[in-house]
Formats: sequence, structure tokens, C-alpha cells
Amino acid sequence: MTESWVNSAERIGVDLHLELAGPGGRRAALTRALREAVRSGRLAPGTRLPPYRSLAADLGVARNTVADAYAELVAEGWLTARQGSGTRVATGMAHLGRPGKPEPRRAAVRTPVAAPPRARGPRHDLRQGSPDPSAFPRTAWSASYRRALQAAPSEAFGPGDPAGRWELREALAEYLARARGVRTEPGRIVVCSGFAHALRLLFGQGAGGVLRGPLGVEAYGLDFHRGLLATAGVRTVPLPLDEHGARVEALGRERAVLLTPAHQFPTGGPLHPERRAAVVDWARAQGAVVLEDDYDGEFRYDRRPVGALQGLDPERVIHLGSVSKSLSPALRLGWMVLPEHLVGPVIGAKGEREGWASALDQLALADFVRSGSYDRHVRRMRQRYRRRRDRLVAALAAQAPHVEVTGIAAGLHAVLRLPPGSERSVVKAAAWQGIALDGLGAFRHPETGMPPSDGLVIGYAAPAEHAYGAALDALCAVLPPE
Repeated sequence: MTESWVNSAERIGVDLHLELAGPGGRRAALTRALREAVRSGRLAPGTRLPPYRSLAADLGVARNTVADAYAELVAEGWLTARQGSGTRVATGMAHLGRPGKPEPRRAAVRTPVAAPPRARGPRHDLRQGSPDPSAFPRTAWSASYRRALQAAPSEAFGPGDPAGRWELREALAEYLARARGVRTEPGRIVVCSGFAHALRLLFGQGAGGVLRGPLGVEAYGLDFHRGLLATAGVRTVPLPLDEHGARVEALGRERAVLLTPAHQFPTGGPLHPERRAAVVDWARAQGAVVLEDDYDGEFRYDRRPVGALQGLDPERVIHLGSVSKSLSPALRLGWMVLPEHLVGPVIGAKGEREGWASALDQLALADFVRSGSYDRHVRRMRQRYRRRRDRLVAALAAQAPHVEVTGIAAGLHAVLRLPPGSERSVVKAAAWQGIALDGLGAFRHPETGMPPSDGLVIGYAAPAEHAYGAALDALCAVLPPE
């Protein structure tokens, strides 16, 4: 009987008899019943359990009740869950007993025999910040790398220029002028390994930095960047946000301000034109500088392109960019477009030897840009991410129409607005279901006077195409009801 029951469950996920009784509600009763079925041997190691919907319908309980019970037992090591193979009894449970055999000691039963799913990574990764890793243009990049390697002069294999390879700086000056409206020349570009590296070079440690604080920042932004600045002894002053971006009129005697003017991170939306002009006027009047984080300026969908703020005043705006969103964070390549008076100090802070960005990678990127491969890749990814964005919006409209989605005109993420007080429970429920995502509160500056706003920051670029639909269904399942 046990043999035929297991085979039936493997094929179609039915015929699972469970008695739901005892204290603690339906989920607790289901968790106990499943645990007992595994312990007694009625559910053999490797047995595939019924899908959430099927078991919920059979037992007359909510789908989330089954999902929560499965997730709890996965975390305890009784079950395993993998994309494409469903939820199964952990193979390590073979020693726990069979019908007719004595039950093992309770302490042995409680010992996890399989790692929780978080040890292998989440089932669905909807965290912001990552492009689609499967879309990296391997063929075109390999061709550029080969050409760059063959054409590289012998001196490219030496210590190198701390400002970066001239070939890349030339290619970037041309591309940024054409695609982002940046006004510069190669001699004012310094190559770095990414935005965080640029911040370290600009602010350094203590009195050794090129720039000094206090630094104005947007009330919502990356905590990692705030921590990096705090480590350097830089005090950050949060600026309120509204539907037009940062409230730059709140700036006072700060020596610099860090903004994401093309697409505010993470709430979305460009900085209003009047505020763009106002912040440049402020920088001129105060002798300050504006740091422009152009982290995903190439990706826009329902609006006209927003040019770089740097174009308004190249002597008061530092334009910062990288390929971490457009190509891959694995390349560790970024750039600073600097006012002329800051080029020497930044190169001095960087040091005599280039130890951060591979000269060969720089040459490959220069060829990749000049050959047109970079433009083609960006256009292709813009179309792909727009489709991803549209699928997210459609899934929410169909399954959770009461949830407002914002910040979707550009970029690689969206913000889902939640009822007050619900963010923490939703993030926790998502973790139980193996969904990795970010709550909006994680990006809020701790000293801002803005009232907290509950929400989720959903990255839609990174999930594999074949798993994206399941990720959206899983997301909608943990959203609070209307």
C-alpha cells in the first residue's frame, strides 16, 4: 500500500491522507500532521508532496496555510524545495523510522538533516540591483576581448595609468556625450572599479579625502553607501523626497550633495527640471559640488530620455557611472567624469599603480563600446526589461489589483506600496516562501523626518526567464489582501 501511495504522489500529487487536529490553528495542525507522516514513514524520503493548491483544496484550507507549513518544514530540514522539482521529503529522513519500527528519541527527530533553502540561495530572487546574469553578451564580449588583446601595446601589460586606459576614456567620452548628454573630454575621466570605489576615492578617510562633508543625500538610498561614508567620517544630511524627486531647496551649507537625478533610487522618477537647475545654482553659490549617480540611466520605457545633470555645469557636477547594471557587476568597471580642478586630486588619491580595474578589461570595454556592441546590448536589454516590467504590472493587476506599483517608467525595479504597518510581515512571509526581496524601509535614512512608507522594492531583471512567472505568482501570494 505504501509503495502504490508513493508512486501516486510522485505522478500527480494526490492521495495524501492527513488528520488536522490539536491546538494552534490549521497551519500548526498541518505542520504536525506532515511531520508525523515523515517520522512514521508514511511519507518516504524523496516523495513529492502535492502542490499548494491541490492539498489546500483537498483539506479545505487556504493555499497560504499549506505554503507556510511547507516552508516551515523546509526550514527545519524535514522537506526540500527546488525550482522545477517541487517540494519533497528530505532524503536524509530515511533513518527516522518505518511503520512497525520504534520511534527514535525526540532529540534525534529535532536535529535538522538538510540545510535550509537559504543556504543554497532563495527559490525566487526579486532583490533589486542586479541585471539578468544569463543575458551577458558572451560572444560579443569575447570578440572584443580578443581584438583588444591582439591590438594591446606592450605597455598595457605594465603598471598602467591610475586614470585608466586612454582608449577607454576616449570611448567613454564619445559615448557619454552621445547617449547621456555629458560634456567632457578623455582627460577629465578617471576609471574606477564601480560607484563604491568612486565614493572611497572622493571622500577617503578622515581629512585625507578629496571632498569633505557634510554631504546632502536623498532620504531614501542605499544603506551600504551611507555606511561607507560614515566609515570615512562623512556626515550625511537627508533631503526629503516627493513626486518630483529630492527637495533640493532644503540644502544649506553642505559641501556636496549626492543625487540620483535620472531615476531616484529606490522610489523612482526623475528630478524635476526646476530642481535640476536649482541644485546647480546652489552648488555655484556655495562653491559645492553635485555627485550624480547615473546608475541605470540607459533603461527607460515610458518616457523620453533624461540627460545627465552634468551637462548643466561640468565644473560643478561629478558624473558617476558603471557597467554594473548595463552589463554585469562582475566586470568591476566604472568611471568618474570630473571637474577639471578635481582630476589631479582624485588621481593622487588613487595612487601611482592601477590596482583596481584590469587594464585588459578596460581595453575590451573600449572595443565593445566603439564597435557598437554596447549600444546593441543596451537596446536589447531595454526591450527585455520592459517586457519583464509589463509582466510584473499585469500579474499585480490580475492577482493583487489593490496594490499600487510605482517607479516603473525606467530602471530595473519597481516599488509596491503596502498598507501601513504591513511591510515587515510581508517581507517575513516572503522569506518563508523562499522569496528574496527588499522592504522599502531598508533604504530609509535613519535621520530623515519623512514619515515611514510601507512598501516593497522588487527587482524584475535578475530572475531566469523560465522561472519568472513562478516568481511573480509567489510574490502575489504573499501580498496582503485588500
